[in-house]
Amino acid sequence: MSRVAVVSGAARGIGAAIAQRLASDGFAVAVLDLDESACAGTVDAITSAGGSALAVGANVSDEDSVAAAVARIADELGGPTVVINNAGITRDNLLFKMPVSEWDAVMNVHLRGSFLLTKAAQKYMVEAKWGRIVNMSSVSALGNRGQANYSAAKAGLQGFTKTLAIELGKYGVTANAIGPGFIVTEMTEATAARVGVPFEDFKAAAAAQTPVGRVGYPDDIAHTVSFLVSEGAGFVSGQVIYVAGGPRD
Repeated sequence: MSRVAVVSGAARGIGAAIAQRLASDGFAVAVLDLDESACAGTVDAITSAGGSALAVGANVSDEDSVAAAVARIADELGGPTVVINNAGITRDNLLFKMPVSEWDAVMNVHLRGSFLLTKAAQKYMVEAKWGRIVNMSSVSALGNRGQANYSAAKAGLQGFTKTLAIELGKYGVTANAIGPGFIVTEMTEATAARVGVPFEDFKAAAAAQTPVGRVGYPDDIAHTVSFLVSEGAGFVSGQVIYVAGGPRD
């Protein structure tokens, strides 16, 4: 029987690429997003390639919604032993202009959401004596103008990751974080539009500042996730891996 992975924010972008990669690696994948119907494209891509996937609608910041989603996943696919906390939003603003609602919205999805989904799934990992948790941080955790909320949430996920690694390691569960650099997604395209720069120019500027001389793509992140959830990565835990085309502090 296939091991079961749940990927949050998997309707598009990085999450969709991760879900498809894990399916190709042999996992049954719960494709989770706020709008279940939005997951259809990812699910179709997986099933048409011969994989197993389930579309699941859930609000990761709502405890009852997450509990119901994980119960459904366990019932229809099996107990999830791989959790990829990828769901995220941005509400960028300079500190003095940032409403409390924008701070709370970002914290609720990134931090509360990761906490709730991991908490709901960890019992299946403990029972199986095997599990993999990957939390999506960001290079913004190191600080980024206009992102006090997002940067704080992404840094918080790193502390969360390290604590999970300490608490769950004895049960055969690893926890790691990935910090993407500039990745070509709808989110970065929206950022370019917000600052009034054509997306091609935005990407060129990012590539020029990256040692490997290019921007990143969702598959770059999916490949790293594939490694971290593999059997061979069982001695890698509590780490933050910046997938950013160069070193980060």
